[in-house]
This record gives sequence, C-alpha cells and structure tokens, in this order.
Amino acid sequence: MVLGKVKSLTISFDCLNDSNVPVYSSGDTVSGRVSLEVTGEIRVKSLKIHARGHAKVRWTESRNAGSNTAYTQNYTEEVEYFNHKDILIGHERDDDNSEEGLHTIHSGRHEYAFSFELPQTPLATSFEGRHGSVRYWVKAELHRPWLLPVKLKKEFTVFEHIDINTPSLLSPQAGTKEKTLCCWFCTSGPISLSAKIERKGYTPGESIQIFAEIENCSSRMVVPKAAIYQTQAFYAKGKMKEVKQLVANLRGESLSSGKTETWNGKLLKIPPVSPSILDCSIIRVEYSLMVYVDIPGAMDLFLNLPLVIGTIPLHPFGSRTSSVSSQCSMNMNWLGLTLPERPEAPPSYAEVVTEEQRQSSLAPIAACDDFERALQGPLFAYIQEFRFLPPPLYSEIDPNPDQPTDDRPSCPSR
Repeated sequence: MVLGKVKSLTISFDCLNDSNVPVYSSGDTVSGRVSLEVTGEIRVKSLKIHARGHAKVRWTESRNAGSNTAYTQNYTEEVEYFNHKDILIGHERDDDNSEEGLHTIHSGRHEYAFSFELPQTPLATSFEGRHGSVRYWVKAELHRPWLLPVKLKKEFTVFEHIDINTPSLLSPQAGTKEKTLCCWFCTSGPISLSAKIERKGYTPGESIQIFAEIENCSSRMVVPKAAIYQTQAFYAKGKMKEVKQLVANLRGESLSSGKTETWNGKLLKIPPVSPSILDCSIIRVEYSLMVYVDIPGAMDLFLNLPLVIGTIPLHPFGSRTSSVSSQCSMNMNWLGLTLPERPEAPPSYAEVVTEEQRQSSLAPIAACDDFERALQGPLFAYIQEFRFLPPPLYSEIDPNPDQPTDDRPSCPSR
C-alpha cells in the first residue's frame, strides 16, 4: 500500500469584523478551522491545536567584573495570559509508533473546527517592541507514525479596548514654562512657553489641535516645535529598559528677539500606531506630546503633555463639545482672562423672551435624530422646563474682582 502525502495544512479564523482580519478582545470566542489537504490515503495518530497568549521581554547587558573580565547579563521575564489545548482527531499519546488507534484520512480536503474563549480578565494589546512583545497564536500539529509531525502556527490580534470618552481622557492638558539664558555675567531676557491641548485621549488618524504661545525676550533666534513620542518600557528582574521613539513632529516659524508666536489650533496628525499599553506588568507603551523651543547653544525649553492612544474614538456628542471648547480656546486668551472694569448690564428677560415663547417651549418636541431620542425622559423634560426661565438678578458688584497683575517683566523690545 502506498501512503499518501500531506499537501497542505492551513489555519483560518472566523473573523468578527468586516475587514476579514482576526481581531479579538478579552471575553471573545475565537473560532476557526484547520484545513488538511492530502493526496492519497494517510493514517493519523492525532491532530491537535495549541492556543496561547503571552507577553515576553528579553535584553542583554555587558558588564565588567574586574580587569580583563567581562560577562553578559541576560534579563528575561514572561507573563502568560492563557494556554488552551484541544485534540481534533485521535488521542493524547504521541510518543509511541504503534499502529493501534490510528485514524484513516482519505484523499481530498478536510476541515476541522475549533473554538475557545479568551479570558474575561484584561489582556494586553498585541505588540512588537524593541526588547519585548505581546503575542497571541494558534498552532496546529499533525502527528503520524514513524514521521515527523507537521506543524503550523498562525497569530491573531488582541486589542484591550481603551475608550477615550472617559472623563479623565477628555480633560484638557496644559502647562507653562520659562527659561532665562545666561552667558558669564550677562543675562538676557526670558523665553516663555505656554501650551494646551483640548484632551488627553486620542485615536490613530486623529489630529491634535495645539494651542500655544511662545515669547522670545532673549537675544537669540529660536524655533518653536512639537513632536509626539512613544515610550516603550520593559521590566525584568527588577530592572527597566526604556526606548523612546519619534512618532510625528512639526516646526513653527523662527522667532527673532522680541517676537511672539501664537498657535491657534496648529494640527499634528497621529499616524497608525499601537494603542497605549497600561495594564501589563512587564511592558508599558505610553505617549506624550512635547511642545518645545529649540534654542541654539543652550538646553531646549520644553513641555511634556501626556497622551493616551485609545481604540474607541470620540463619540459624536464628545466631538461637538470638543469643537465648542476648541472654538472658545481660539477666541479667548486662555493664559489669563480679565473682566472689564464696568460690565454692561444684560437686557431684561422680558425683552428677550415673551410669555408665548416660554409656554410653547413646554410642549413636547418630536425627536429627529438619535441624540434627541436619547434625551427623552426626565433629562429632556428638565431642559425644556427651564429653557426660558429668567436669569439671576443682575448686580453691579463684580463677584470675581481683578487679581493682582503678573510682575513678570515684559520684552524690552516691545
């Protein structure tokens, strides 16, 4: 009898999305098929699958232990997220070559389904870094008597979702710094930098609106710049290895002495990058926006604003709020607001809203989109009832009196 041959062994996943890419999250069911194509008839002991997910770090450092003595120190660490095994054909024992319990597979193409569930606990997002990785894969092994096993491994992607619509990631990030340049006994004026972004959380493909003011009171020509950096941190045996990589950057106009530049929402686009990894004990991936002033012949003046790159984009409601916020930032000097000395009294309530308008506003309003439908109920009734109520009584007394002015010296050239 002439035994057949294995023509191909393949693994395919039942994708959960329309892009036909196997992407999963914690708690999802991973399913698929192992396809076996043979020419002729073969006898098989078993067809197994092994699914595993783990994070692993590894790096080496050279050390000296005295004169003419050096050695290499290895640092490794591993975290396992799940380990699943299943037998699709045959039995568990593969260490013998007995002819008992063999399964006959006839010529042609055969498919064997598999399925397993990812843990409900948080999983680290798939990642490939300089000194470590987070990988998830399924391996198929075909065992036959007197022959080496046929093996195939195929990876799939896991995303631990980060929703940027949370309050902590929607909060603005801002900072201010100042630097004075000195050369022996001569001191020039300060260089000041203030920067703000409208939120902390973004997703790949979005553009960050940067609001900044750079004031150059020094005697040197300076250049304002901005850059997004990715920081990879790897931990093993109580040690940490860090890698910092530039993701995207932009350059402003050169500023001569006594000049000021203002960025009213300068855009810096986030390219396709890995989401932040914040829940893995041995690998962390973090992002930051650095707004800085390039000063020739001196240390740069810089601000670091933390970022979180998420997987769930900004909700339409959040984007409208964000848009309003950004418009306010563009129209107001957010570095410090001052009230007019004598505020003008607003018009009376009766001049703005008639009783007929107020009564008509209390009538039910038909919802015309999803957002309005979401407001139906107590919140919607509350908004309608108080929509045209009179404002508080006007007072000539300013509840927020002017604060003492900043004593920071201004540019002598102004």
